Amino acid sequence: MPTSFSDLRALAESAKTWPFEEARKLIARLGKEPKEGPVVFETGYGPSGLPHIGTFGEVARTSMVRHAFRVLTEDKVATELIAFSDDMDGMRKVPGNVPRRDMLATYIDMPLTKVPDPFGTHESFAHHNNARLRTFLDSFGFDYTFKSSTETYHAGEFDEALLEMLGRFDDIMAIMLPSLGPERRETYSPFLPISPKTGKVLQVPTLERNTDKGTIVFQDEDGETTEVPVTGGHVKVQWKPDWGLRWAALGVDYEMSGKDLIDSVRLSSRICAVLGGRPPEGFNYELFLDETGQKISKTKGNGLAVEEWLTYASPESLALYMYQKPKTAKRLYFDVIPKTVDEYFSFQAAYADQSLEERLGNPVWHIHDGAPPSASMPISFSMLLNLVSASNAEDSDILWGFIRNYAPDASPESAPDLDTLVGYAIRYYHDFVKPTKTFRLASDVERAALQDLSDQLASESGSRDAEALQNIVYAVGKAHPFEPLRAWFKAIYQVLLGQDQGPRFGSFIAIYGVDETRALIEKALSGDLVEAA
Repeated sequence: MPTSFSDLRALAESAKTWPFEEARKLIARLGKEPKEGPVVFETGYGPSGLPHIGTFGEVARTSMVRHAFRVLTEDKVATELIAFSDDMDGMRKVPGNVPRRDMLATYIDMPLTKVPDPFGTHESFAHHNNARLRTFLDSFGFDYTFKSSTETYHAGEFDEALLEMLGRFDDIMAIMLPSLGPERRETYSPFLPISPKTGKVLQVPTLERNTDKGTIVFQDEDGETTEVPVTGGHVKVQWKPDWGLRWAALGVDYEMSGKDLIDSVRLSSRICAVLGGRPPEGFNYELFLDETGQKISKTKGNGLAVEEWLTYASPESLALYMYQKPKTAKRLYFDVIPKTVDEYFSFQAAYADQSLEERLGNPVWHIHDGAPPSASMPISFSMLLNLVSASNAEDSDILWGFIRNYAPDASPESAPDLDTLVGYAIRYYHDFVKPTKTFRLASDVERAALQDLSDQLASESGSRDAEALQNIVYAVGKAHPFEPLRAWFKAIYQVLLGQDQGPRFGSFIAIYGVDETRALIEKALSGDLVEAA
């Protein structure tokens, strides 16, 4: 099946997945006004707290749009993805999920690259957070250029745009002031000087502007009037003007952002235009929510860190979660992991038999830049969790014993992806499933049905026919007074597995084993499971 960009382009022109839709918007923009140099994609990150998965989501989603753009342009247009860290910003409050918070509190208003690392591993708090983000992006194989705000300001990359902002000061203020409250308007300036005495990022009025000298005058914390250049890292621009400044100075063509920043995008776009730049294309994605439905925040620490997802699942599953429904608000918590992992492997398994057109609509095509690895997962992640639950096996060798009975050719060596999944399942079970398990005794009706199921399974010893075993489970439920029938399956899960939901039980018996399932039923009816719990 052809896979070159020229072969893909014709189908990609009409592909309805959102990365292609975004890429076509960008191509239309460039058609009207071509540019010299690479087409620049950007993602922004504020290292005021530990990087959470939303940060990764921007890079993953933008990379998908970038790849779709390369397909539609047959890779004849140079591109660059900039991951920009706003690490020169002053620390406004102390994150709630870091150590040594009392120490950090003494560095309020200092640039994040001047705040000590509370973990004691890097030059500063910003360097620590930047390193964590870059390590993950590198491990996933993203092609990007990392830029530090501190380094960019001090290297003079923004100097020309900063001088332009100084000359257009009144125009910038005219854009910003209507968006501010009365008190904030009295003290607002797009320029935040870095105090030569304390090193703090000061939110103070600009008293004088000297465009010929390229300087501003302000009142320092000790009351002394001070003059500093706007160039060379002596000032930091307020974040909305800074966004527009960055777009203009770096020539950014595409950047996406959260739905909560729609008004900020409008303001920054106007500022970018005032500075002589062209605002980028992009779209606003919906926000991620924590387990209580609240917006996740780096400083609150109520979201997932990148490393937390990767403790229980693969980077590919995380990329799938980011790909799906970007304009729909979604809970981003540990309980979404098992379903997402299984969906990833389902999409991956379907890919081999799909037409080229169907492949362009398969998420794994976008996740893996058009070349997803082949894999066949004989057992789902959810099923592995139930096997661990039923067997209390927190050792991979025990779990592999069940797997080999069901898939004799599988081994950790021949199926490394499955072996990795086994490790994820054990960790996830131990941390999230086991603490919530609640076994109960069977009612008289349930006891009779479970005993009937065990008796009927006696003649199926050694069977791995999941469909035949499911038929037995179904027939037993129909033969006993369960109304509706799902009450029978709920009883199975609660009495045998200590949970409200579970797998297709015939498939579970096929993998766990008929004899082992009968022994599990016996333990449940004798009360051993409740007592052990």
